[in-house]
Amino acid sequence: MAKKHLFHLEKRTVPVGERRMKLLVLRPLDRREERVPGVLWIHGGGFQSGSAKDVFATRALSLVTKFGAVVLSPEYRLSKKHPYPAALHDCYAALRYLRDHADELGVRPDQLMVGGESAGGGLAAALCMLARDRGEVNIAFQMPLYPMLDDRDTPSNRDNHAPNWNTKRNRRAWKRYLRDAWGTDLVPCYAAPARREDFRGLPPCYTFVGDIEPFYCETVDYVRRLREAGVEASADVYPDWFHAYDLFFPAKKVVRQAVGRFEERFAYAAAHYFAPQNEK
Repeated sequence: MAKKHLFHLEKRTVPVGERRMKLLVLRPLDRREERVPGVLWIHGGGFQSGSAKDVFATRALSLVTKFGAVVLSPEYRLSKKHPYPAALHDCYAALRYLRDHADELGVRPDQLMVGGESAGGGLAAALCMLARDRGEVNIAFQMPLYPMLDDRDTPSNRDNHAPNWNTKRNRRAWKRYLRDAWGTDLVPCYAAPARREDFRGLPPCYTFVGDIEPFYCETVDYVRRLREAGVEASADVYPDWFHAYDLFFPAKKVVRQAVGRFEERFAYAAAHYFAPQNEK
């Protein structure tokens, strides 16, 4: 069983161009000499809302308190004022910060991981693609939970009226994020990861999703395409879960079981997945 850790919270800033972005750093208090995985956890909110402080209500917190990982949560720019690619550029700057400060943070440089819920999961997937293509930072594992991946219609997001997130809200969020590119073929995979053609070389992946929410089809399809490209990937699908069901009902038995499954996959990744950084 994983050991229970208390955590230390630190507020930092990261340079992004001519501005500085706020960054929350969560570290276990009982740090040992051995290094631990470093996780960049990206908040959700349809690219248009949310905050780095949302990390305290997400799956990321247990990665610190139960497994002793170091978690970074970036205060990326929101699409109300800053459409694509602002949020992705901010998250990439945070990823580079995690790599560059691995020694100071007690993080294994060969175990940099990314994750997030909803739009944060979509940004995590896009970040894996951007990092893969630039070749500057190697990511060992990705955890995009019920991620927002596809700006186009899918069978599950086309006419969805489930609670919390539905077709109307989804289309409005994508329009705001993509602006003039929405509804065209000009949308790059770094904005909508489902548009990528080649999934080879991306990090191993674990996710879960509900089967009545808008992102069901794109999540399952994302995992399928990773597996077809030779990438280790798996998804757990939960019946009758709407979007972010786990965050609304944390005390339900099925949610606790799902959280346990997520933590099992993280523990497996920490023991088996490594991506050494390139020499500078």
